[in-house]
Amino acid sequence: MTSIRPYLLAETNWKHLQNETFDLAVLPWGATEAHNYHLPYATDIFESDYIAAESAKIAWEKGAKVIVLPTIPFGVNTGQKDIYLDINLNPTTQLAILNDVTTVLNRQGIKKLLILNSHGGNNFKPLVRELGLKFPEMFICFSNWFQSVDKSHFFTNNGEHADEMETSLMLHLKPGLVLGKESWGSGDAKKNKIKAFNEGWAWAERRWSEITIDTGVGNPIEANKEKGAQYFAAITKKMGTFIYELAVADINNLYE
Repeated sequence: MTSIRPYLLAETNWKHLQNETFDLAVLPWGATEAHNYHLPYATDIFESDYIAAESAKIAWEKGAKVIVLPTIPFGVNTGQKDIYLDINLNPTTQLAILNDVTTVLNRQGIKKLLILNSHGGNNFKPLVRELGLKFPEMFICFSNWFQSVDKSHFFTNNGEHADEMETSLMLHLKPGLVLGKESWGSGDAKKNKIKAFNEGWAWAERRWSEITIDTGVGNPIEANKEKGAQYFAAITKKMGTFIYELAVADINNLYE
């Protein structure tokens, strides 16, 4: 019998919550999109779910009063409008969702919110800036878990979407949803002809179907579940420590 995890809102209940208080809410945010030929459309959602849950468990066991909200399943996919059933959520819609969630948390006395981002197309910085003006008593921040640990310590091939890292992670988390290697695309991606975009100091949205045939960016061929397990452990250990530190921090005394 599986026990209820009291730090996950989706699993806990009113009998427990009616006398409970939390210092920090974590909102995992994913996307619904194609991940090469072999990974499920919910890859970013599964990654959010598992990383948020395990990280919160680590923080909870250290004494943090943290609650993980249900994962938002849609992200910004404006560059993938012609890829079948890639579901786009506009940034303005994200702002509206965050505004409503923050309103609830603020009203109920949970003054810290961490957005745990699992999708590269989501850019929460301008949204957090705007919400910070509207809710000055709240501390709102975000973290891209995929930037928290140096991937080169675990993986041979660099990439950014359905690559060796994500394939390894899904082989660890949801192996039954990963197609066999004969279905893995090479993840070859074209670069922009204009040098500034490749150097990173200029930006334009990529038309996804024009840069990649299989929707992947990065070769997954060296992926395996052992790498995924090691990477997952490293991420959740680091993220768990961060969540604990954030939960116990005095938001009025953050700097030294």
